Amino acid sequence: MSAPLLELRNLRKSFGALAVTDDVSLDVAPGELHAIIGPNGAGKTTLIHQLSGSLRSNSGTVRFAGEDITRLSMVERVRRGLARSFQITSILDGFSVLENTAMAVQARTGSSFRFFAPAARERRLNDEAMAALARVRLDDRADRRAGSLSHGEKRQLEIAIALATGARLLLLDEPLAGTGHEESAILVDLMRELKATHTLVLIEHDMEAVFALADRVSVLVYGRLIATGAAEEVRADAEVRNAYLGEEEAT
Repeated sequence: MSAPLLELRNLRKSFGALAVTDDVSLDVAPGELHAIIGPNGAGKTTLIHQLSGSLRSNSGTVRFAGEDITRLSMVERVRRGLARSFQITSILDGFSVLENTAMAVQARTGSSFRFFAPAARERRLNDEAMAALARVRLDDRADRRAGSLSHGEKRQLEIAIALATGARLLLLDEPLAGTGHEESAILVDLMRELKATHTLVLIEHDMEAVFALADRVSVLVYGRLIATGAAEEVRADAEVRNAYLGEEEAT
């Protein structure tokens, strides 16, 4: 069995006396789509902040590709291949879809990208950005102003930006939130396709999407993991159903 790509050991984050994540240990295998679910207030987004480097843990370790990255900044983690979509960066509404994506390529390569220079001068940046946009089915929107995109298309653009950083692992924080039926279907298909080339950690409230996509599921309740396993095992777990799924599936 291959070594985990992402390893969490005894992660804890508290705000005063409130432990928001409490002794969380978890492995994510290369090529896995690992979903983290739980009720509102369970600590899921705080955990993503800890993984991405935007929030320092009180204790515990994060290892990525065998390296201890616990004390590395978000920028340093992105450079190593761990990128957060949906808030990895703010979309610049006034710039084009292509320019938004090309900035992520520039950040990775250190190229002297110039927004107002002829495109031919930065052909490699634009080619890589276009390849990322094609992966998320936005290459036909490349010249559009990012602010004119629909909500679902902005989610696709955020994934393209993450891909353009050269990410090996994508942290996806509620990608389906606020999307309509058609937009959700596009994003679910996209995540299914990305599983072939990337490792994904997914936080999502849409249980139908979670159980359709996830290889494994972890359940976080009041900051603690109460179960981790294959999707159907977790769905059938009595403690999980009592704590979360029974209520969710009934609504």
